[in-house]
Amino acid sequence: MEKERLQYLNNELIGLTVAEALVFVVSAVEGKKVFSTSFGIEDQLLTHYVAPLAKDVEVFTLDTGRQFNETYEVFQRTQDKYPQLTISTFFPEQGDIATYVNHHGINGFYDSVDNRKECCRIRKVKPLQNAIKGASLWITGLRAEQSQNREDMQFLEWDDTNGLVKYNPLLHYSLKDVEAEVEANNIPVNSLYRKGYLSIGCAPCTRALLEGEDFRAGRWWWENGKKECGLHIHSDKNY
Repeated sequence: MEKERLQYLNNELIGLTVAEALVFVVSAVEGKKVFSTSFGIEDQLLTHYVAPLAKDVEVFTLDTGRQFNETYEVFQRTQDKYPQLTISTFFPEQGDIATYVNHHGINGFYDSVDNRKECCRIRKVKPLQNAIKGASLWITGLRAEQSQNREDMQFLEWDDTNGLVKYNPLLHYSLKDVEAEVEANNIPVNSLYRKGYLSIGCAPCTRALLEGEDFRAGRWWWENGKKECGLHIHSDKNY
């Protein structure tokens, strides 16, 4: 999509509610539209707004094989609340998992940053590429305040790595904004969230936050520096 067209659409989104903006973007962008959910609180809020657009937006999740049981529980509760949605599940390739475990061990991601990134690549990045194949629009629950890596994002931006437009409807939401709308609409939330797990990924790589810690501190807590799994990094950036 041309840069000028993206800027025009971004300008048109100013002042719209999430529900209004989703309808506008889904109508304005041609082709296949997808929404990825990991069942975190932001994605749960977006699921509520995407549900009325079920005929136009394909919803999917990535099952890494190392999820918390609580994540599967909220998956089921979400499906029960929004029966009009079909949430497709994408899995890593068994051969990739077997090769990784045979070379690095079942928990080899603790041994080095490279090992961790490789685990993320085979369990998340490769399945994501299958999930968004052929899509022109990818809707995500990213928020600017989640990390410094995300502060320079726009509502709509060109994802050069995946060759599509990425849409971040909750970009300027605070966590309190998200929590308030989730509560007002009685939206299911992962039970771990109330226990301090504000960012929930794979069970071995996620812990509850300590008081005063950054939003993402509970993810890959044994590493220093910027930490991302590679799902939301453009080709000109490192993760």
